[in-house]
Amino acid sequence: MSQHLTRRQVLGGAMATGATFTILPRHVLGGAGHTAPSDKLALAGIGVGGIGFPQLQACEQAGFEIVALCDVDHVYAKRTLDRWPDARRFRDFREMYEEMDDRIDAIYCGTPDHSHAVVVLPALRRKKHVCCVKPITRTIVESRKVVQTALDGGVATTDTSASNTNEAACRTCELIWAGAIGPVRELHLWSDRPWWPQGMTRPAGNDAVPDTLDWDLWIGPAPMRPFKAEWPEGHLALEQIERRLRSAVYHPWNFRGWWDFGTGSLGDMGCHHVNTPLRALKLKHPTTISAMSTKVMPETAPLASVVTYEFPARDDMPPLRAVWYDGGLKPLSPIPDIPLGGSGEMYVGDEGVMIGPRIYPEERAKKFADVPRTLPRRPGNYREWIEACRGGEPAGSHFPVAGLLTEFVLLGNIAIRTGKALEWDGAAGQFTNEDAANQLLHDEYREGWSLDA
Repeated sequence: MSQHLTRRQVLGGAMATGATFTILPRHVLGGAGHTAPSDKLALAGIGVGGIGFPQLQACEQAGFEIVALCDVDHVYAKRTLDRWPDARRFRDFREMYEEMDDRIDAIYCGTPDHSHAVVVLPALRRKKHVCCVKPITRTIVESRKVVQTALDGGVATTDTSASNTNEAACRTCELIWAGAIGPVRELHLWSDRPWWPQGMTRPAGNDAVPDTLDWDLWIGPAPMRPFKAEWPEGHLALEQIERRLRSAVYHPWNFRGWWDFGTGSLGDMGCHHVNTPLRALKLKHPTTISAMSTKVMPETAPLASVVTYEFPARDDMPPLRAVWYDGGLKPLSPIPDIPLGGSGEMYVGDEGVMIGPRIYPEERAKKFADVPRTLPRRPGNYREWIEACRGGEPAGSHFPVAGLLTEFVLLGNIAIRTGKALEWDGAAGQFTNEDAANQLLHDEYREGWSLDA
């Protein structure tokens, strides 16, 4: 066997033929620092500060070997860099791809929303398996491009949405499919986010960019703007910031409220909350979307919003109205003495209500207590992903599913931004009644960046 055989060729050949992996000498796999493919898969992390730290730990626990770490801010990423001191360090993911192409099997993307597509697409084209934080993109055009490229590449993918295959999710599906609350006609989803500034204008002026931060790379495909380290004293945005998050304007973490970089409360939490309902209620594309909210600013998501989606009948299920609430808003509890928590999901059927997997009234819960557990309970995103990388079934939230979750939240954001009741043709990927909404399906990239690069 040639010593120039890459890990990708070894893995790809075994997966394509269904052959059993063989433990190979380390030198065959590109150096003394690598483990045979039957043992570990080499993972590179991109955007590894913040949530990247615990999620990379979860990837390692699932069985990945962390071989490279890439971040534009080595101070914010210090905890992660210190945790894996032997991993190669990079600032520019494009350089990492070039230098380590044959030493990486998979990538984790934990960057802000606006750079997901430009980070993930080159990896998919290089036949790397991909885990991306939710939502998988910031625009619908990006999402469809990413999903199709993943399918074309035949690689294993997942996002980081709340599991749709754990006990609670599977039990919800089994009970709804068994008719525990009758035909479901309403779905209510709510979140206590935002925990970051929204509904604000851009602060004036600019600050010196720290030497440890590559602001140009952080901006990536978005329009360039001056760096601003902290909100001015007395600014209303400071009242919205959790004490532990400090007073950052854009970076770290407070990118979420800016349309150029994030997708607001709906984008941050909607993928979590709709993942199980998507499966349980067999949802795909809504036909109409409308929204109301606090004042919509040109550059930022509002402080609170309510978004309504209408879905057509599916298989044996009737038309459904789904309503999203954020900013502390939530539906009224239909059950006396059962208050709704700060976030959750509620299914309203003709014969009862489910809040999470719990059924009301109690008589219905008792009647359906013995519904068989027929769905396999799976181990969660990261272990499901590595199983898929090794040739197993796709993760529960692989990109064809994650793409629908992403479209759900992005369609809601477009309804918020336009203030119009929108009619959506999911097959065509176009709004049929509002040209201004179609303009928000994608934004022009800054020079030097492209979806096709």
